[in-house]
Amino acid sequence: MNMAWKEMKKNKSRFLIFGSIVLLVSLLTFIISGLANGLSQDNAALIKNLPEGQFYLTKEANESFALSRIDNNTQDAVLSSQKNAAAFSIQMGFLKDSMENQQSVAFVTSTGSKLFPQMKKGEVFLDSSMKSEGVKIGTTFTNPQLNGELTVKGFVEQSTFSHAPVAYLNLEDYREMYRVEDMQILFIPGKDTIVETTTKLQSFSKSQFLNTIASYKAEQMSLNMIVWFLIAISGLLFAIFFYMMNVQKIGIYGILKAIGVKTSTLFNMMWTQMGTIVVIAVGVAFMLSQVFIKVAPEGIPFHLPAGTTIQLSLVFMVIGFIGATLSGLQIKNIEPLQAIQQGEV
Repeated sequence: MNMAWKEMKKNKSRFLIFGSIVLLVSLLTFIISGLANGLSQDNAALIKNLPEGQFYLTKEANESFALSRIDNNTQDAVLSSQKNAAAFSIQMGFLKDSMENQQSVAFVTSTGSKLFPQMKKGEVFLDSSMKSEGVKIGTTFTNPQLNGELTVKGFVEQSTFSHAPVAYLNLEDYREMYRVEDMQILFIPGKDTIVETTTKLQSFSKSQFLNTIASYKAEQMSLNMIVWFLIAISGLLFAIFFYMMNVQKIGIYGILKAIGVKTSTLFNMMWTQMGTIVVIAVGVAFMLSQVFIKVAPEGIPFHLPAGTTIQLSLVFMVIGFIGATLSGLQIKNIEPLQAIQQGEV
């Protein structure tokens, strides 16, 4: 431990430069991870805010909720056997205000369920983000496919789909707008709930259902790939840095081994240095990411929960440990006499 601190004090600039690089990589990782979580929430908060359970689509829909149509007999059978079950549908559309301005929304309707707001005909509940557009309770909207107006009766927090605010409609209004009778999705809450239905239906967990949303899957896959590339790059940085350090200190290691210092002690010195760099760099990166949340423009979807931060920090620690250990394997094979002679050349 003392040797590790003494070396870090002696080579301050070297460790400071390396720590700065790790800081920048970890900060970029935190920011991209926060954007990935934020976009995930903005793209599918409607689904993510539902409890764990099973989603059912028709097999003919090829895992696309937009093509799914649950026939009434199947729907009635499931809803009657599962009291907490719900059937719902989602369609993209728009609302027009009194000034003829259009607002893109995701229209959602459902059977009677506590999981979704329930409205009377002519009423609509909107995502609270619409408040920033000047929408208030009592504001009226129209839609070319619907006779009459829709009056805002309330707001729902964090209810978006496909990066658009959700508009909850009464079932009659929805059917009039889209000329459909069948619902698209059956949902049965409960982590271990799997209901034997007809062979016409296909079951999905929440995570599986989210991946059937094309925009969600492509978006998350791209951002998560960037995050893992950055983590891999940080591992390579640790391996290269400590490898170069060890090459320069072969002669010193030879002397230390000659006077009886164990190889495990040398590894502990290297791990101490690695751990110190990771803790400081990741800690500063986390604080800077919280500052980014405060100064980022309001429209940027950024969400970095504590759980994600802890997971990424642990991953950086593990990657740093692996990189430093691989680079230090040469220490184990150092012969004191040869190392001293090499250091003198």
